[in-house]
Amino acid sequence: MTTATLPAGAAPASAARPRRRVLPGFHLTLGYTLFYLGLIVLIPLSALLFKTFTLTWPQFWEAVTGPRVMASYRLTFGASLIAALVNVVAGLLVAWVLVRYSFPGKKIVDALVDLPFALPTAVAGISLTALLAGNGWIGQYLEPLGIQLAFQPAGVVIALIFIGLPFVVRTVQPVLEDAEKELEEAAMCLGATRWQTFSKVIFPTIAPALLTGFAMAFARAVGEYGSVIFIAGNVPMVSEITPLIIIGKLEQYDYAGATAVATVMLGISFILLLVINALQGWQRRRSGDLA
Repeated sequence: MTTATLPAGAAPASAARPRRRVLPGFHLTLGYTLFYLGLIVLIPLSALLFKTFTLTWPQFWEAVTGPRVMASYRLTFGASLIAALVNVVAGLLVAWVLVRYSFPGKKIVDALVDLPFALPTAVAGISLTALLAGNGWIGQYLEPLGIQLAFQPAGVVIALIFIGLPFVVRTVQPVLEDAEKELEEAAMCLGATRWQTFSKVIFPTIAPALLTGFAMAFARAVGEYGSVIFIAGNVPMVSEITPLIIIGKLEQYDYAGATAVATVMLGISFILLLVINALQGWQRRRSGDLA
């Protein structure tokens, strides 16, 4: 039985056949992507901007720079920044323990990390208020010491820490799992201290993930509403967050003023996220140069 030979330079039919893709081609998927992003993101944001443009510049400036609005900016962005920084440290420690150690109940602890994702934000706010209020389980012991957490800016920070922690843990955890422990062992064999091993070997690897977790926790905290309004107390000029200002303007049928404040929040958040993304890119380039 003889087999047919292919002419020189001829490729098999299977090799010449175009590769089949699981998803449709580039043009169809790109078109669907742009349509979906436009429908879900661009159109609502455009409506927000168009409604804001109905105000004159003096009206816009008055709406976004009132005393109560400025106080809410300071509380919202300040508390979000503090909460995100705390979550970077706490989230790294939690992820480290879950990845590097085995202990009884580890799966339960790992599941509890995702609790803020599944728990309704209003339930989280009510629970924290019940714990930290003057007659709460924890607050009743702190109040006689002059420490008041509920209905104060400190309560806002605690609520934002609670809802932002999973973002850092779940971002850093897979990076730690994939990290090469041989590099740490080699560094310690060469005489590096624990701090040198962490700062020179471990931290450059997890730094982009930490920045990503920080950005996600910060973005979530800036727009958080449900878990904050119960524990904040909503005292004007003290514990009133910007989303509550927007809700108040909407209830007063001041739609243009509400969209003006929302536009300022959107602009500030966008600038901060751009800065964070630039830092991520710089960190990746720096890690590549060191490698």
